[in-house]
Amino acid sequence: MLDLRHLQVLRAIAREGSLAAAGRALRHSQPTVSHHLATLEAHFRTPLVHRGARGAVLTEAGLALLPHAEAVLDRIKVADREIADLVEHGAATLRVGTFPTAGALLLPPAVRTLHRAGVHIALTEGELPALLAGLRSRQLQVALVYSRPDGGLDLGEEFVVHPLLEDPLLLVLPADHPQAARERVPLAALRGEGWILGLSESDQVDRVLFRACADQGFEPVPVLRTDDYGVLQGFVAAGVGVALLPRLGLGPHREDLAVRAVDGPQLVRRIGVAVLRAGGSANARALLEALRDEADRLRHRWSQPHPADGGW
Repeated sequence: MLDLRHLQVLRAIAREGSLAAAGRALRHSQPTVSHHLATLEAHFRTPLVHRGARGAVLTEAGLALLPHAEAVLDRIKVADREIADLVEHGAATLRVGTFPTAGALLLPPAVRTLHRAGVHIALTEGELPALLAGLRSRQLQVALVYSRPDGGLDLGEEFVVHPLLEDPLLLVLPADHPQAARERVPLAALRGEGWILGLSESDQVDRVLFRACADQGFEPVPVLRTDDYGVLQGFVAAGVGVALLPRLGLGPHREDLAVRAVDGPQLVRRIGVAVLRAGGSANARALLEALRDEADRLRHRWSQPHPADGGW
């Protein structure tokens, strides 16, 4: 019969590269590591590790088993933390992830609502790839996520993403830019501009921008890459380039910037709440409802023009 020590040994061998090093990492003797490995190989009736003069490497069967072993060990780690939270706080902790712009505006009022109801929440901020990884590993139970209108998120069938808000993508120009006099700016009018883009080639906002520019017959030329929207706006104001920015990321009005809509079909990113399809807790459902209420308030606020910043 398998136990967790067998899986821990397989993972340690994969990480450390030898049975002796795996034993040191686990604080086991080498005979103990060999015994656990032999039990694991007997269970699957195939060699899982190839031993050589230079160490040990996983066989094809061992490599196939490794992600399952890691998933089991990760889930046990999560369970340990959940039970410890239950003992310490008297209730399970809701582990919530958010990307920065949603963490600044959407999430805090919703968290305050749940805190007042006595719900304990552990918060993690990160960029989208880290949030998706946290959901898959069950390190997170709920996460605010975003995607392009034409593209979903690779979370599999275990998760459902509840739509929350369409976040308009707006052009950010220097206040004295020739196109700033327009209420809506055609992308083609910015063909010769340098663009400030995100750090990752897979940035969802940049993907929307590149597709929209391709429809106009050109490709944006990057002059700077950053995931910090404050840095982005500072360099736009300095005339280094122009940018496409989610409305959630704009922050306070700046006199040195012009924020304009794209002339043509509205460009947006879709913000949602990802939760497990089955077994979602009452606390997760309560957070979803609080986030929906906050999204409604935000949409209402966006519908009220602000003359000082051109309606944004």
